[in-house]
Amino acid sequence: MISSGPDCTVMFRRSLLTFKPFRIFVAGIGFFSLCFLMTSLGGQFSAKRLGDSPFTIRAEVLGGLESRGVLKKISDMLEVIMKRIDNLSRVSNTSDSHRLEELSTALDRFRPMGLVERIQAIAQNVSEMAVKVEQILQRSQAASKGRDNVMGQCDVPKDPLYPDCPSKVDWMRARWTSDPCYSFYGVDGSDCSFLIYLSEVEWFCPPLAWRNHSSTPTTHPVPSVQATLRSDLGPLLEQVGTGKESLSFMRRRIRRLAAQWAAAARRLDARLRGQEREQKRVLVHVGFLTEESGDMFSPKVLKGGPLGEMVQWADILTALHVLGHNLRVSFSVKELQGFLGVPPGRGSCPLTGAFPFDLVYTDYHGLQQIKQLMGLSLKKYKCHMRVIDTFGTEPAYNHEQYATQHNYRSNWGYWNLNCRQYMTMFPHTPDNSFMGFVAEELNATERKSIQRNKVANMAVVYGKEPSMWKGKENFLAVLNRYMEIHGTVYYEAQRPPEVPSFVKNHGLLPQHELQQLLRKAKLFIGFGFPYEGPAPLEAIANGCIFLQPRFQPPHSSLNHEFFRGKPTSREVSSQHPYAEQYIGKPHVMTVDFNNTRELEAAIQEIMRTKVEPYLPYEYTCEGMLERLNAYIEHQDLCHPDAPFPPVNASRSWPGNPPSPFMLLPNTSTLVWAPNVTAPPCWPPLSAMQLVLGLEGASCVHTCREERLLCEPAFFPYVNNLEAFAGLQVQCEALEVEVNHLYPAVSLEEGECFLQKEPLLFSCAGAGPKHRRLCPCRDFIQGQEALCRDCL
Repeated sequence: MISSGPDCTVMFRRSLLTFKPFRIFVAGIGFFSLCFLMTSLGGQFSAKRLGDSPFTIRAEVLGGLESRGVLKKISDMLEVIMKRIDNLSRVSNTSDSHRLEELSTALDRFRPMGLVERIQAIAQNVSEMAVKVEQILQRSQAASKGRDNVMGQCDVPKDPLYPDCPSKVDWMRARWTSDPCYSFYGVDGSDCSFLIYLSEVEWFCPPLAWRNHSSTPTTHPVPSVQATLRSDLGPLLEQVGTGKESLSFMRRRIRRLAAQWAAAARRLDARLRGQEREQKRVLVHVGFLTEESGDMFSPKVLKGGPLGEMVQWADILTALHVLGHNLRVSFSVKELQGFLGVPPGRGSCPLTGAFPFDLVYTDYHGLQQIKQLMGLSLKKYKCHMRVIDTFGTEPAYNHEQYATQHNYRSNWGYWNLNCRQYMTMFPHTPDNSFMGFVAEELNATERKSIQRNKVANMAVVYGKEPSMWKGKENFLAVLNRYMEIHGTVYYEAQRPPEVPSFVKNHGLLPQHELQQLLRKAKLFIGFGFPYEGPAPLEAIANGCIFLQPRFQPPHSSLNHEFFRGKPTSREVSSQHPYAEQYIGKPHVMTVDFNNTRELEAAIQEIMRTKVEPYLPYEYTCEGMLERLNAYIEHQDLCHPDAPFPPVNASRSWPGNPPSPFMLLPNTSTLVWAPNVTAPPCWPPLSAMQLVLGLEGASCVHTCREERLLCEPAFFPYVNNLEAFAGLQVQCEALEVEVNHLYPAVSLEEGECFLQKEPLLFSCAGAGPKHRRLCPCRDFIQGQEALCRDCL
């Protein structure tokens, strides 16, 4: 008796599922009949006596014996239907939906007519329904006998080719109700439904012999379409939509830069003539603006909140659209689920069809939402993901197991992606790809106008929130002796007390008015926060000099609250390291704001210096289109390169000559030998220059010292003994380990180390006892993401 409990529970669940279509049918017939009679008879439902129900049909209204006979016939027919349906409810529901369609046709034949004729029509149709039900019952009983014989054979197989099948069935028995997606795929609590699911949706059990496998749909490749550059942004604006201030801001930006994007598209099109580009299916899911992530940005758009992320996303959307790709845009989890085509639920069930996109651009919030929807399927398709990541993600934080074991856990990392899938706002992390954004370009007329109208003693402060002005009184007092200070601090009713009275505060300005203010100003001042935003580049592009504080010691996740929890150990030496390192004087001056003498000297130098508007090519519309197009065309992360050569074969190089490397004359730098065929790689190996770093130096620093950039795509091709031998390193011992510092050498011990885990190849890693093998490359001036041979 005890063992029958679970069986009874399963039978009860199945009976509910089986009976559901007939419950709906009965309720529909009853409700229809009631509504029909009430509508047809209306006020003729007489209730002249106080005791009569308002729904009592008086005999005299219906016309005597004829009406009584009709109503009796209706009653008899309904009773017959109820008896037949009661029998049908005991039959399996495999084809119930098809049979109910036959019954529904009778309902479609009702037509308005006279009162008695209407009731007679009801009786006739009900009679026909009874015949239909009788036929269905007979077919169902016959079919159920054969089906029960087959379904009774749903024993859990013990197949050595499917060793996990029994344990998976046990798991399904206990947890199949934990996610609605199982019911979506037909799981109903029976072992047969478990085996069908585990053999046809997942792959843990062998195919069932009695299932029809000939009807399995075959996936056909999507026909190739050529991408053509576009200049009409109307379709994109429709996809972005409205309803939030953040979306309105993005739409305004897209419109304002439309002419510049169109001109850039024409120039790039002229350079790409003859090159075929396949149109990609691209999904853009802006996770941080979804309601599910909290969307703290939209309410602050008109109150001085951060706009940098929305600037970048607007430019990413525009660039993808202009490049001619098939774009879908999502700002909610509901939209995301529809685009991905995943079953409803919590992501426990895999996708059964082909993944509908070639590329998915999202952020960390969106990646988490995609994981919740796709579940285990994300592992299969994660190579399609591109994660927009402002501050960068280093390999040691990206590798979940390694980060956990070596104290690199953070709030955002541990996704086990190829680190080139993370795309940054500035080119500060070579392990990642540089996405960027665009700043407005000036034409010749605008540049001349700026030169004429610059006010030599006018300064604008970079700080829209009152809190950014706290503690800056001494600095502002020094600056006020030389220049007229302007602010754009948000306020509602009263002037913010943090802003001194000698500052002319314009309040929060729309973007085009801020541009006009910057075109007049000589100086744009940063207070140290926000870090690495787009505003300094926009100011420099409008002819301002950017003055910012130097951080000593540099800020990082090890010593500053803002960076704590971010998946990077990068040290930030100033408010805007890109402006400091890649632009520099005379457009950018970085000083110690606590040193009054140094600060005054810098202000005096600024007042004497004349500069013209300057914008690096990589932050123009054309530069961004060129860079993003190169990534889409060449950066294939779904087909990883095989180890070259395999670590276990590196002692016997298969080629001729015996090494693929050669030293550049009069240097200690290795390059790929021109007479050795290079394996497919992007960037191409012709751009590689291999350097041995100093102890304690990262490859980022080592390559920069050589006026080169570290290229993580080259690591698999130098992770071998031939690279050490080419650099004249004597390896007395060799270890192959999982460590983000490798490949490297410890000269003190004479031990060489090769990397075992490809996800941990790292430009950023540095250790005090190791000299790292650093694969560097050249770059195009003003477009550092691309090498000279990359296009």
